[in-house]
Amino acid sequence: MAHAEPLSAATLGQLDAFARHLGASPATTRNAYVRDVALLAAATAPRDVGSLARPDLARTLAAMHAGGLSGRSLARMLSAWRAFYRFAIGSLRSRDDDPTAGLRPPKSPRRLPDALSPEEAAKLVAVGGDGFLALRDRALLELAYSSGLRLAEIAGLDVDRVDLAAGEVRVTGKGAKERIVPVGKAARAALRAWLAARAPHVREGERALFVGERGARLSHRAIQARLAALAPAQGLDRHVHPHMLRHSFASHVLQSSGDLRAVQEMLGHASIASTQVYTHLDFQALAKAYDAAHPRARRRR
Repeated sequence: MAHAEPLSAATLGQLDAFARHLGASPATTRNAYVRDVALLAAATAPRDVGSLARPDLARTLAAMHAGGLSGRSLARMLSAWRAFYRFAIGSLRSRDDDPTAGLRPPKSPRRLPDALSPEEAAKLVAVGGDGFLALRDRALLELAYSSGLRLAEIAGLDVDRVDLAAGEVRVTGKGAKERIVPVGKAARAALRAWLAARAPHVREGERALFVGERGARLSHRAIQARLAALAPAQGLDRHVHPHMLRHSFASHVLQSSGDLRAVQEMLGHASIASTQVYTHLDFQALAKAYDAAHPRARRRR
């Protein structure tokens, strides 16, 4: 078994200087960048990491990909390498060219979002009971599924942003961008019942739509934990997280309407490319229905 070559003194010096250069960065970023450049140095040792050329980096990327690293991991690693060579050019003045220029990490297959079936979604939101928690949970789930809201949008939503008469909710999404999203009939009914139950429990001056038993705004973690606990209680046999309801909303609306632009606007996606992933979910659902129903769909074993 071959032993790894030791790093050269020049490489060790440059790694140390790079770490000091990143001193003001968050510790997680600094440690990750230094580690990723050290991996490059180890893969090309005993050569001086600061003197590597573009083909050297390309071969190393290819070898790491062949060794099992995903495109996402290699993209992160390439970002660290770029930072190091910018530092070598600008601060160390040890070279005047960037060997990472034009390099692209290999693409990984795009992971499809995990969505509930319409039947699973209906089962999940059908929280029974008329107590404080039951009314709140039903309203929260109905709204999340009806309007495709992000976790941060649900947690940050205030009472005065909900217009039940108009059947819409005004949310502030990523990049502080505001959008108006329709609220379905079932969600409006659940919200009316919840608002009546909320009033006696809420702290004075609390604007949050969804609060806990002490009357304060629900945190992101509290919503996640509540949903994880509700899923098995409602008869679902898999872990459910808030974003799964958003995925389910998008997939089910697209299956019914086929209107990709409308789904993009309701989700608040800046690019339609982010929304197009749901067309793959739609195709998967159609393929399953075909396989189950068409007499010639069964594959030979």
